[in-house]
Amino acid sequence: MAPVSLSLRKKSLLNQSTEVMASASTGSRVSCGRDMNCVPEIAATLAAVAKLGFDFLCMPLFHPRFAREFELEPAKSRPGAQTRSDLLLCGRDWGTLIVGKLSPWICADSEIETERRNSEEALTQELNFSAYLGLPVFMIPLTGPHNANLARLLLSHIHTGHHTSNFWIRVPLMAAEDTREDLIENEPFSCPDETSVDEKTWNWWNTFRTLCDYNKRICLAIDIGADMPSDAVIDKWMGEPIKAAILPTSLFLTNKKGFPVLSKAHQRVIFRLFKLEAQFIFTGTSRHTEKDFRSYLQYLEYLNQNRPAPNAYELFAKGYEDYLQSPLQPLMDNLESQTYEVFEKDPIKYSQYQQAVYKCLLDRVPEEQKDTNVQVLMVLGAGRGPLVNASLRAASQADRKLKVYAVEKNPNAVITLENWRFEEWGDRVTVVSSDMREWEAPEKADIIVSELLGSFGDNELSPECLDGAQHFLKDDGVSIPCSYTSFLAPLSSSKLYNEVRGCRERDKSPECHFETPYVVRLHNFHELADPKPCFTFTHPKKDMNNNRYQCLRFSVGCNSVLHGFAGYFETTLYKDVTLSIKPETHSPGMFSWFPILFPLKQPISIARDDEIAVRFWRCNNGKKVWYEWAVTEPTCSAIHNPAGRSYTIGL
Repeated sequence: MAPVSLSLRKKSLLNQSTEVMASASTGSRVSCGRDMNCVPEIAATLAAVAKLGFDFLCMPLFHPRFAREFELEPAKSRPGAQTRSDLLLCGRDWGTLIVGKLSPWICADSEIETERRNSEEALTQELNFSAYLGLPVFMIPLTGPHNANLARLLLSHIHTGHHTSNFWIRVPLMAAEDTREDLIENEPFSCPDETSVDEKTWNWWNTFRTLCDYNKRICLAIDIGADMPSDAVIDKWMGEPIKAAILPTSLFLTNKKGFPVLSKAHQRVIFRLFKLEAQFIFTGTSRHTEKDFRSYLQYLEYLNQNRPAPNAYELFAKGYEDYLQSPLQPLMDNLESQTYEVFEKDPIKYSQYQQAVYKCLLDRVPEEQKDTNVQVLMVLGAGRGPLVNASLRAASQADRKLKVYAVEKNPNAVITLENWRFEEWGDRVTVVSSDMREWEAPEKADIIVSELLGSFGDNELSPECLDGAQHFLKDDGVSIPCSYTSFLAPLSSSKLYNEVRGCRERDKSPECHFETPYVVRLHNFHELADPKPCFTFTHPKKDMNNNRYQCLRFSVGCNSVLHGFAGYFETTLYKDVTLSIKPETHSPGMFSWFPILFPLKQPISIARDDEIAVRFWRCNNGKKVWYEWAVTEPTCSAIHNPAGRSYTIGL
């Protein structure tokens, strides 16, 4: 019978998830496993590692020295069991506490035919036995660049009805032959292309997952060594679907008190892995013997508890990471009360609007006219009233008089506005139930205020709405916002590519989801270059043509894969008062907008010296607006969403 500590541990794990190893712990605790190359007594070992505080055991299913023979007699006909019985553990333990490992001698891509054929049989046997045991994860190492046959066999196994296991492909951050332990100290290190050494093992992984057609059950377990690749290459790894990180005990230094610690460089990587909710696997023997492995686990937990605190944006976005959402269409659809409520909680946006109106009133009304000059301000798309309140606060702050029209087309939100007027605003505010483009204003406005911006700036049709309302703005009138610019950046993300590929709708082509933009909290991704400006709109304006065309070029600087483009925006509300969701200039604490994603149907391989050229169009046929996009360098993609066949925004 298992010790109490093991069964208690098991219970907490099972409460977290039915597939504990397949997805990292959702709690704040770090999930850790113990890696062993040989396990003589499985139940006793499992109890021992649980007692030390580990969550799972990583072990070979077959004895690591037992190289089976499927080709040659008499070894081929050897009688008896190939490995230990599944009865040594109950099914629930196999299914939640064990990560299987492939035997190290198996080489499915060997150039020696008999070795290759024997390895193929052994690999199939181990994959099938893993599926028979119901293991949540089976770990397979990549030890070199040539793994096409391994990929074929794994994919064949996945496609022949084995639906339970996930696969962690174990890849070192640096290849063993490129680590510098064998170099004489102070001897100059020469490499014709140091970046290629950095990127070598990433290329192994990229080739393998491409051969496996980005199958979402094939994830990554990175081996962290003493030598680390450059920061740029680490950034690239962090855009991959990392589920686990393997930490050899030899990685740990000893502090003054004799406890294990990690270098600053390794700590930075660990902090980033925490954000991806990766699990950690300790391998090697304890080098700090007094406390066994507990001191390693305690140190990792210490790092977890002391990682940088999430900011307001990260706290708000918790749970929405890499979750695809359709962009709002407030012109076509009347928003629900809860949607308004979420946006109204933003602590930054409305204070910036208040500041913009405040500065505008001071500029337009001199001190000597403050008691006689009444500015007419129209809030276009008033929602449930937050901009009206911000404008009234600004007038009070500036000590200026204001007459406000609150124009809103959603009849449900108008009820809220009328209640505001009855209980708070009084005669200072006139509520108008109308589409701003159809409203016949009784007088012209000094200031129009709107919050019609989407994640890509113009994607909620702010240009068309404000064009339709511009005729009731005075010649010297002010629009808040007065301008906004969309930005694009190329990105790499297996996670997001698979999320889009997993979208299915009846009566729609699977390709249509790759021609649709998504609002998404970008998380497990790598931005390949800094964002560049795409489309700019200013208000008021003379040219009412809102169609746009832009070609953007990006230098990448490392080998990678292009999966799509991230979209952001910046807006100038008034003079120096701005809002931004572009990463470099993001308004601190603002969470009203997540970025937008424009996916690509086919991933495009990018070499270090390549330049990416993307062409973006904004099109309008009088009834609808849509975007089209295509990559033209380094290779050419199809034009996505031609004539708005998959996605349009209704006018």
